[in-house]
Amino acid sequence: MTLATSRRGFLKGIAATGLVVGLGPNGAWAAGNSDGIVVNPFVTIAPDGTVTAILKHFEMGQGTTTGLATLIAEELDADWDQVAIEFAPANTQLYVNTLFGIQGTGGSTAMANSWEQYRKAGAAARGMLVKAAAREWGVPEGEIAVTKGVVTHGTNTATFGDLVGLAAPEDVPAEPVLKSHDQFALIGRDKLPRKDSAAKTTGKAIFAMDVMPEGVVYAVLLRAPKFGGRLTSFDASAAEGMPGVVAVKETPVGVAVFADNTWNAIQARDAVTAEWDFSAAETRSTEAMEADYAAALDEDGLVARNDGDAAAALEGAAKTIEAEFHFPFLAHSPMEPMNCVVQINGGKVQIWDGSQFQTVTQGAVGAVTGVGPENTAIETVFAGGSFGRRANFSADYEVEAAFAAMALGSGQPVKLVWTREDDIRGGYYRPMVTHRIRAGVDAEGKPAGWHSSLANKSIFTGTPLEQMAVHDGIDHFSVEGVADTAYALPNLKVDLRSMESAVPVLWWRSVGHSHSGYAMEVAMDMLAEAAGRDPVEFRRELLAGKPRHLGVLNLLAEASGWGAPVPEGWGRGIAIHESFNTVVGEVAEVSVRDGKVKLERIVAAVDVGTPINPDVIRAQVEGAIGYGLSHVMRQKITFTDGEVDQSNFPDYPPLRINDMPKIEVHIVPSTEAPTGIGEPGLPPAGPALANAIYQAMGKRVMRLPMEDDGIVFA
Repeated sequence: MTLATSRRGFLKGIAATGLVVGLGPNGAWAAGNSDGIVVNPFVTIAPDGTVTAILKHFEMGQGTTTGLATLIAEELDADWDQVAIEFAPANTQLYVNTLFGIQGTGGSTAMANSWEQYRKAGAAARGMLVKAAAREWGVPEGEIAVTKGVVTHGTNTATFGDLVGLAAPEDVPAEPVLKSHDQFALIGRDKLPRKDSAAKTTGKAIFAMDVMPEGVVYAVLLRAPKFGGRLTSFDASAAEGMPGVVAVKETPVGVAVFADNTWNAIQARDAVTAEWDFSAAETRSTEAMEADYAAALDEDGLVARNDGDAAAALEGAAKTIEAEFHFPFLAHSPMEPMNCVVQINGGKVQIWDGSQFQTVTQGAVGAVTGVGPENTAIETVFAGGSFGRRANFSADYEVEAAFAAMALGSGQPVKLVWTREDDIRGGYYRPMVTHRIRAGVDAEGKPAGWHSSLANKSIFTGTPLEQMAVHDGIDHFSVEGVADTAYALPNLKVDLRSMESAVPVLWWRSVGHSHSGYAMEVAMDMLAEAAGRDPVEFRRELLAGKPRHLGVLNLLAEASGWGAPVPEGWGRGIAIHESFNTVVGEVAEVSVRDGKVKLERIVAAVDVGTPINPDVIRAQVEGAIGYGLSHVMRQKITFTDGEVDQSNFPDYPPLRINDMPKIEVHIVPSTEAPTGIGEPGLPPAGPALANAIYQAMGKRVMRLPMEDDGIVFA
């Protein structure tokens, strides 16, 4: 769908003589048909009875297509089989993520952001259909029933399609009545078929990589081999005569090679030689970076939290523990590398993209092309993963495609494709982190003090969101999960050193929690051991004032059989962590044979508020565990003289099927508003594994990936 230039045009594009319901900018509900003018529509009903959920959050595998459709269908009382899905066009006013202030998907916010909004859209549409039926049949509205897309009163029966024409002129309920939890038929229903599965299974789902408009030209970029490098000259003479090559052009972000297909463009790019200015580039190797981080930790940092007197408490502690954790840079490596299509023609820009931050992309591409965001349209399609990569402050790959289209200057659509090697070596990355912890317990085995010192690069400094995330020099996302720990720790100090580098960093699945959860939970196990306490009982006491955490911990202990004996050569470890307002606990079990570790089982418990789609929740926790295990076991990005060492999956290995343990996911029953689930399953996976390895082998793993700390996996 393309972005219309008027509300009337937009409406005609999505509903032909059907009913459209949405929430207007003044908070009032509005509705209309193809001859009306409406704003912010979330649901349309066509004359054939098809209910289409208009999705302001895109789908990258996390299940939003099913979740948002469920919210509408539930309150509308639609039959699940009659519900279709469609991605919303790029329009911040209509489709803003109210938690971000922009149109965008991320931060595990889709369901939390849309919980009431989409339910009200469905309820409003239902109310209008009921009003139309009541008027037509001459009966009270309260006597009309709606079940699975059929409206009835006695012998009177009508489908949604029968009523849409009659319902369009009706006044929309100002405050549509929502169902209570005990009335839900779809929300909370297990094994509800996903709305994207059939299309993905049959190949009908359109991803950005599938988009090939008529006249498309394919492009790849030659980029600087060191971050911060600047192109000074290039020689394309050997490339220009190669098969299929259309042109080779300089752009502000590198050399663009255009061809009749991607392979020919890649082959020609390899024939281009270039000279670069590295005076402002990152030229250090990983060992030098780590030395700089260690030296920074020996200096005073900015204080993010300071309760009591940690130094004095640790000085007087009966026992203390010390740990220094090292976390490498990490690539996102989604299965579908970055790619999109951009066409510039007639003062307008059209983008086809698995777009995650539509507002940012419209602003960035509109700026570099000079047409402005109002003339930059985005057709959002499916994305093959992201883990944060497609949502960055600069809209890097979309801007690259725009620069390429401008350089070509033909008005043709340009399809820019990143190779896997481009993706691994091209940034952005989860920051490298060093986290030093010193903690102690008193003579009664209770925590006496805790001091966490961190060194990493800020994700938000120097970005448009700096004022939101950085206060007094401290990026909250650098210390999240530590400075805001749920544990009742007396005498807690957290300080931070923000490191500088030309290496671009970005949120990575679970952001700061991806490293803080590991450090906190491994150190917590160390502290429990120093106190001579069981790890679960030790945590239970520190979470006494946190009912959600206790609920997860208790369910987890019961479901995992905590305390029961394990076979000889096995170990069992636990971790619990809150992120994105969701609490997840995990217990890992490992076996060790001939010095090799085999991860046998992970049991997870999660409190995500109201579970909209339990099967999607389980899938997200399972996926987060797999993704998290990949990085703690084997993955890392390292540098030699400023150049990335890794290039593809052979040297940046994801989890293999034989690595994947048996996983059980238990969901805490809740009637609270839903919280996030795309990311919170990741942080506990690594420390649960580490704590299990310690129980089995007596070794604390503090350098990731674990294979770098001497752990050999079976």
